[in-house]
Amino acid sequence: MNIAETLKLAFDSIMAHKLRSFLTLLGMIIGMTAFMIVLSLLIGFNGYVDEKIAGIGSNAFTVQRFNFSDFRNSDTIAEAQRRNKELTFDELDFIKERAQLIDKIGARAGNTSRDVRYNAKTLEAVSIQGMQPVIAQIDNIEILEGRYFTEAENANAVRVAFIGSDIADNLFPQGGAIGSEIQISGIPYRIIGIRVPKGTVFGQPQDNFVQVPLNTFGANFGGLRWQRAPTFSVTAREGVRMEDAVDEVRTLMRIKRKLPAEEKDNFGIVTPDAISGLIGSFTGVFSIVLLVVPGIALVVGAIVIMNIMLVAVTERTKEIGIRKSLGAKQADILRQFLFESGLLAAIGGLIGLAIAYTTGFFVSRYVFPTSIPWWAAVLAIGVSAGVGILAGLFPAWKAARLDPIEALRAD
Repeated sequence: MNIAETLKLAFDSIMAHKLRSFLTLLGMIIGMTAFMIVLSLLIGFNGYVDEKIAGIGSNAFTVQRFNFSDFRNSDTIAEAQRRNKELTFDELDFIKERAQLIDKIGARAGNTSRDVRYNAKTLEAVSIQGMQPVIAQIDNIEILEGRYFTEAENANAVRVAFIGSDIADNLFPQGGAIGSEIQISGIPYRIIGIRVPKGTVFGQPQDNFVQVPLNTFGANFGGLRWQRAPTFSVTAREGVRMEDAVDEVRTLMRIKRKLPAEEKDNFGIVTPDAISGLIGSFTGVFSIVLLVVPGIALVVGAIVIMNIMLVAVTERTKEIGIRKSLGAKQADILRQFLFESGLLAAIGGLIGLAIAYTTGFFVSRYVFPTSIPWWAAVLAIGVSAGVGILAGLFPAWKAARLDPIEALRAD
């Protein structure tokens, strides 16, 4: 008996008991759906993080007061607060004058929220940030309308503002934001530009901000100290490895702060790889757990298939005896039942994959992009069919070993 005929017999057997076949498939469908949804969310999440990091600039890094390792526990935090000093503009100038491997460097400050008012409308808890003009190039800021600050405006602490699209939409629904004045803590600022909308990152809006020149921020929001102390954003020169630029800046910072060779850094440098590594350390074990749980559902689905196939062997004992008496070999019987269990599981995998893809479509539309790569879809169907074949191995072996005479006597 050839493969096509065996496949047809397996399919006919499945269709002859539609309700039982569906109930048998249910465990595999649930397991495959859960597994593929979790996988697509993990792949989509990692891609989403990489995209946001790439949006900052793959060759950009940050110099700040603390490093990620300083926040391991309360002792390391306390030690870092005693050891690490706030960054200064003298250090910024020192790096700018001596560095050979960096392209741009600029300071920023933030961590301040204020109410923003225009006429009778007020927006609460808006993020207020101070930026040097070069930050627009370092952050690859896309301008929807107007322009960014100039060096002269920063040097003279001019009260001008570059705003997010949420501010423009809420305070100026009819347009006309450019040139208008908003008030922050009772002080007027003239709007000179609006950024292209960025949406949200992990549910946090990215367009609810007001950026002002850094010197203006320092003058009007309590000075550049403590939580408002500046950090430096740096880009490497084209063709220069990120690691080399980071090492150069670290060396210059240590020289400026007169740190002995054996003493650890009293500042932090954060790179895109460090951010990805931090997120990966949080999600690594979590991802394994998330994939194991639906994997258990797949095992349960396989057990259900094995149980149903054992029942099918008992029900079809006489059929097996007739086929053997007509010349069917043990291999033919074995292949038929293996095909049947494998086909059952593959159909369940396909249905589960379709449900996961549909779910992923809605998640991508309303939360963050998800992804089911082609290799994962092919692997999922292959794994589900393989699980089905393994589940059907014992029932198929049992059917193939039946004595034809005893089978014909069965009721």
